[in-house]
Amino acid sequence: MITCFIRYEIDPFKKEAFAEYARNWGQAIPQNGADLIGYFGPHEGSATTAYGVYTIESLASYEAYRARLASDPLGRENYEFARRERFILKEDRFFLKNVSAPHAKLVLP
Repeated sequence: MITCFIRYEIDPFKKEAFAEYARNWGQAIPQNGADLIGYFGPHEGSATTAYGVYTIESLASYEAYRARLASDPLGRENYEFARRERFILKEDRFFLKNVSAPHAKLVLP
């Protein structure tokens, strides 16, 4: 498994538009074959940095997933929404693998 991290620089005056975009991906990403961890928007600190994070089996699986997402009606609509509203100023995408697993069980105090 690999994890895709997408770092966004967003317009600080269009945070709600980004949140709508994120909610749309919350439906479209899992329906097209990736395991969405979540989209994370500004809360405290930076008003312009946001992240999207999901896992997928491999880079080959990623390529097939991207093709499905591009042909999915909600995926196409969401890409168009972002293009039209211009709330994303910059987007960086990178892939990492988890090298710390397996993890111990969480112990609460």
